[in-house]
Amino acid sequence: MTQDFDILVIGAGMAGASIAAALAPHARVAILEMEDRPGYHTTGRSAATFIENYGNATIRKLTRASRAFLEDPPGEITGASLLSPLGLLYLAHQGQEAAFEDLLRDAAGLEEIALTEAVGHVPLLDPSAIRRAALEADAMGIDVDRLHTGYLRAAKACGAALHCRATVEALHRDGRNWRLETTAGPFAAPVVVNAAGAWADQVAEAAGAAPAGLTPMRRSAAIIPPPEGVDVSGWPVVADVGETYYFLPMGGKLMVSPSDETPVEPHDAYADDLDLAEGIDRFQQAVTFEVRRVEHSWAGLRTFAPDRRPVIGFDPQCEGFFWFAGQGGYGIQIAPAMATLGASLILEGALPADLSARGFEVLEVDPRRLNR
Repeated sequence: MTQDFDILVIGAGMAGASIAAALAPHARVAILEMEDRPGYHTTGRSAATFIENYGNATIRKLTRASRAFLEDPPGEITGASLLSPLGLLYLAHQGQEAAFEDLLRDAAGLEEIALTEAVGHVPLLDPSAIRRAALEADAMGIDVDRLHTGYLRAAKACGAALHCRATVEALHRDGRNWRLETTAGPFAAPVVVNAAGAWADQVAEAAGAAPAGLTPMRRSAAIIPPPEGVDVSGWPVVADVGETYYFLPMGGKLMVSPSDETPVEPHDAYADDLDLAEGIDRFQQAVTFEVRRVEHSWAGLRTFAPDRRPVIGFDPQCEGFFWFAGQGGYGIQIAPAMATLGASLILEGALPADLSARGFEVLEVDPRRLNR
């Protein structure tokens, strides 16, 4: 028998979980996840940080609007802050001076520091390899698991139903309802939220909507041990302004990424050995020790629209089909503001007052901007 709801959310990663939690107090919601568990692909592979200067102007507004929630989340999510002190150290190597100046000019809360101070924060840096450095002291780590599971818990507490192993095989509009055929059975609802991440364009095409031009991009990472006796636990995130590598402490070791953005088809991503080797080589040129082994590696997918802004809003051609995708590499830190925005547009057709006060405009993320 068909299970009827008010809203069906496709995808149970951070996007789907967050908007389901925002919608569930006001509507009958079901979350349809194709994998055995929520957050398997991108959310579960994210080493998220809260960086106010990360991304374009639209992302920065959504990030800043999310901070209060992450600092003091509501009780149904979790009772303690989801942020922890971390800091972010930007480095400029030879040839990156212009990019460094651009960063300083456009960023807030970022202070240039002496190279000796940079080495004080990260003693294994090689000062001869660095031209300039800047510190964003207010960058934070985000507890991704607590945020994600908290959203799912909050949605469930308000009656939302989570169905795993529910791959959408077909969907079509039948009068006032969308009817979805899935591997967990048939579902129906007037509104479908496309929070399918890397698969969002595929879901849209199955629904008869024009694709948004979303591109999944692979991001690889590796865990390496620091030199014996070196405590990295208090180190900040370190990134070069050319975005050719970054590293951060993780569980007493270092996570190193080549900052790769390789366009791929939606799939269960795995690390590319060549990308990792290149990233680790660039990392080694900035530090004074040699990487002797990689203990673990993985990859995730970051999905971008052509203008690298999220796609949020009802499709102009498909009634009741709501886009909630294209978060790129910012999806964790902007999740609270995105969820509030998406739920407000679905339930009230209006922009939340907080975002409006920050100068945010709906057309920044509306699907219609993509000239589809």
